[in-house]
Amino acid sequence: MSQLNKRGLCQAASYILVFIALFMIFPLRLLPCFLAGFIVYETVLALTPWVERLVKGPLARWIIIFSLTLVVVLGLALGITKLIGYLLHDFQNPAAFHAAASKLLEDAQRTLSPVVTRYLPADIDELQHQVVTWLREHLVVVQTFGRTAAHTFATMLIGMLLGAIVSLRVSSDDAHQAPLKQALLQRLTLLAASFHNVVFAQIKVSLVNTLLTCGFLFGLLPMFGLHFPFAKTVVVLTFVAGLLPIIGNLISNTVIILIGLSISLEAALIALIFLIVVHKLEYFINARIFGTRINAKTWEILLAMLVFESAFGLAGVVAAPVYYAYLKSELRQARLI
Repeated sequence: MSQLNKRGLCQAASYILVFIALFMIFPLRLLPCFLAGFIVYETVLALTPWVERLVKGPLARWIIIFSLTLVVVLGLALGITKLIGYLLHDFQNPAAFHAAASKLLEDAQRTLSPVVTRYLPADIDELQHQVVTWLREHLVVVQTFGRTAAHTFATMLIGMLLGAIVSLRVSSDDAHQAPLKQALLQRLTLLAASFHNVVFAQIKVSLVNTLLTCGFLFGLLPMFGLHFPFAKTVVVLTFVAGLLPIIGNLISNTVIILIGLSISLEAALIALIFLIVVHKLEYFINARIFGTRINAKTWEILLAMLVFESAFGLAGVVAAPVYYAYLKSELRQARLI
């Protein structure tokens, strides 16, 4: 077999292996592991040049990994402590919690349309009864959700560990390495670059959206004498949901309008006008960021998300931009587009 035919077979084999691995991620439920690993890997690579100004050699990456581990552990500890404190606070002050929930229900009953309010509980006692009844009827669903959450958390930790280990690998420029290994490394290099472009571009988009939302909640609304409840929670939700392309903004915007309706029709109208203006601004921002990163238009990403959602569910929505960017990178390198 000639060297050219051998190299061609290795290229074909590398495509098949990588694409099988990418699509096996969904039935094996390893997408959280995949995403967490790549995020840690790309973060270490991005921070390495900055740390190498102070410390040279592999020690720089070890320092970054130790710092990331410390941040994750402290973040988990702080988050769990805050959650437990919040729950204990509500348990120790049930009257205050009931009063706040009752006021929210009363405002919703008074403000929202009768078409919507007839599906809402009349008071806090009815709400508690509905929650208890739902939990009894869907106990298996709750248990399954708990197991899924535990599995997701564990696979994310494993993925972060793998990403840290791979980031310590010293790249080799050996031109005489095995042809299949070389072809696989080419595929993985393009995949890592596509992941980097999509994820960090979406983080920029989410930050812009979050900053604009902060200005609206803490700057614009107080000018009209309106104070938005759960404003800090909405800001956090805006950033987290904004990490999902396109639909993330729809989720956060829907929450903002619904809470605005619970305040007054004026607040909901101001929120709607603001969100329309922000959407027009974000359309150009998204087009510029994604256009320069992966040369993809908004409708292309949306179409990929729709197809992946139909095939793989919510996991497909999350993975679609990365997979589509990688596919375009492969096609572009092969000079097919």
